[in-house]
Amino acid sequence: MAAVAESLPERRLTLEEWADLDEDEEGELVDGALVEEEMPSTLHAAIAACLSAMLGNWVAPLGGVAFGAELKLAVSARRGRKADVSAYLPGRPLPGRNQGATRRPPSVAVEIVSPRPRDVRRDVVEKKKEYAAFGVSYYGLVDPQARTFEVYELGADGRYTVALSAADGTHPVPGCEGLVLDLDEVWAAGDRLPEGDEEG
Repeated sequence: MAAVAESLPERRLTLEEWADLDEDEEGELVDGALVEEEMPSTLHAAIAACLSAMLGNWVAPLGGVAFGAELKLAVSARRGRKADVSAYLPGRPLPGRNQGATRRPPSVAVEIVSPRPRDVRRDVVEKKKEYAAFGVSYYGLVDPQARTFEVYELGADGRYTVALSAADGTHPVPGCEGLVLDLDEVWAAGDRLPEGDEEG
């Protein structure tokens, strides 16, 4: 693992041990080490909630399921990840209800890029490679600072190619027939938040 992922103190785990961690114990599993997750800002959380609602409202009536960042993905024998938003489209095997981590790849995984360089690398390089190998059909990358949204489609060669790159307006979402993403609404979810920190 590249140096961008910081290991949490003294935590070496198997995939099964990571899957069984309590909900309030954070971290992803990288080569047997529990590593720090990105610390989402309120902007990150607002964008994630907006996208999760859009995806969930579209896929539920079709018989699919959408998840937030609580879903643990066993992407390989020694790596476990949590996408910010994910969805299983109709026909895709769903994760079991009592599993700690699923080995069933979602149809869609979305990561919201945080500004710290190590988090950018994790989402843009590492997770992109891992999700492709895992079999995630569509990978979305959202950059709230740059206001860009990209969707990558998994090809027969096991690699992602750009299926959509946009900054504003409405767009049909590749792989999600009937779902139209309103990026202006997505960015507005963050714009509603006040600038700066709260005062006591």
